[in-house]
Amino acid sequence: MPSDTAPGNGPTRAKTAIVGSGFAGLAMGIRLKRRGDEDFLIIERASDLGGTWRDNTYPGVACDVPSHLYSFSFRPNPDWTSLFSPGAEIQEYLRECAREEGLTPHFRFDAALRDATWNERTQRWELSTDGGEVEARYLIMATGHLADEHLPEVPGLEGFTGRACHSARWDPSIRLEGLRVGIVGTGASAIQLVPEAQQAARELVVFQRTPAWVIPRPVKEYTDGERRMFRRDPSTIRRVREELFWNQENTYPARRGIDPYLSGIKAMAAAHLAAQVQDEALREKLTPHYEPGCKRLLLSNTYYPAMAAENTTVEASALASVQGSTAVAASGARYDLDVLVFATGFEAAQPPFARLVHGVGGVNLAEHWSRGMRALDSTAVAGYPNLFSINGPNTSLGHNSIVYIIESQVEYILGAMDYAGQHDDAVLTPIPEQEEEYVAQIDRKARGSVWTDGGCDSWYLDPGTGRLTLIWPDFGYAFREANGTFHPERFELLPDRTTAAA
Repeated sequence: MPSDTAPGNGPTRAKTAIVGSGFAGLAMGIRLKRRGDEDFLIIERASDLGGTWRDNTYPGVACDVPSHLYSFSFRPNPDWTSLFSPGAEIQEYLRECAREEGLTPHFRFDAALRDATWNERTQRWELSTDGGEVEARYLIMATGHLADEHLPEVPGLEGFTGRACHSARWDPSIRLEGLRVGIVGTGASAIQLVPEAQQAARELVVFQRTPAWVIPRPVKEYTDGERRMFRRDPSTIRRVREELFWNQENTYPARRGIDPYLSGIKAMAAAHLAAQVQDEALREKLTPHYEPGCKRLLLSNTYYPAMAAENTTVEASALASVQGSTAVAASGARYDLDVLVFATGFEAAQPPFARLVHGVGGVNLAEHWSRGMRALDSTAVAGYPNLFSINGPNTSLGHNSIVYIIESQVEYILGAMDYAGQHDDAVLTPIPEQEEEYVAQIDRKARGSVWTDGGCDSWYLDPGTGRLTLIWPDFGYAFREANGTFHPERFELLPDRTTAAA
């Protein structure tokens, strides 16, 4: 069983504390459990697991990565209903993984992290949560990039007389039928929400600062026969997964601006727009003037028709202010609205959790990341012993599945734990010069890519330094080759000075 509680009012003790219960936290927990390590807790601020797929329940929510790739390689799912799964189906998959892998006793729900501090005397992480105190040898941050929604500062928003919410905090009591609806943003969430809102609303206004590159979304429903085949012969899922993976990898050269890959995407997107939007002025509004992939490349067959519908107004400027029931655009245009939905992304480049973590000398992780997020091998952070971050700095992929990256990082962390165990449970701390060199390598790889030189302002870049801090600037398989194995020579080993139980 996980952990043991000290006498009296002492903290709950565990070898490993995992913060977050989305794909990253569950992957870590499952792999620990499968190898017989029961001494871990999964700390979750909400009352259910799932992360992104628990939080995002807006109409039309779905994944834009193929289902058989957007799932654990060690827990294939034969029952995906389609090539791109709806959000509720992914959430149920995650619940099933946790239930069948025996993770239930390890969860601590409604336990938002308030502080995590490295105690240099005891060589343990001391966590303060809404569910009590926790003490752990290892701290694994598995909070993800899409955990904390970004709301722009809009003067007058607090006085809006209608209903307002962020897409990641969808209020199920909101009904769009017959109402005047405004959607702020045109990114990955908006292109799924806009078609649903257009079908229901009397009037729809989309506030677009920057148009998106949109290509056709392949449509495939898995038949009962295919799902039976997947259940009978799991090797068929592995073959499908491998084919999908390398097809996705084949799109990476476009992110380097290499033709004919880049020009091919442009041609595909331009033809898609021309086929679905007949009005020339609207086509111009919806045409991006930056390189594909600089912002996330989007897939939809219904977005452009919704934008071209009679009840839709495309406002090609930002929402500037709100005056009662009136939304005022930066262009000066005014719109009376009943509902306002912000599909404005997440606090990814400067994650809020960093403000809660204190390492050696009490240094706040947000301060360490003041020049942009950074981590050795994208996983460990100098000055923060025995801390590992999954899905943290330079781990996002603009062209393939994040689950592949997560599994690579889990292998790295397990290797680190094994190495420490082989050396009398020594404390692992990254050598600062090694972290600096790794970050320099990332910066060199990023040069010339569409993310740094593509002519857009994206959440992939640190807003203060302009460094590429979210994306891994290489093929997905290259991440696993570089960072799927622990590198002990890049760490300093500090002797375990305490004999207290972990």
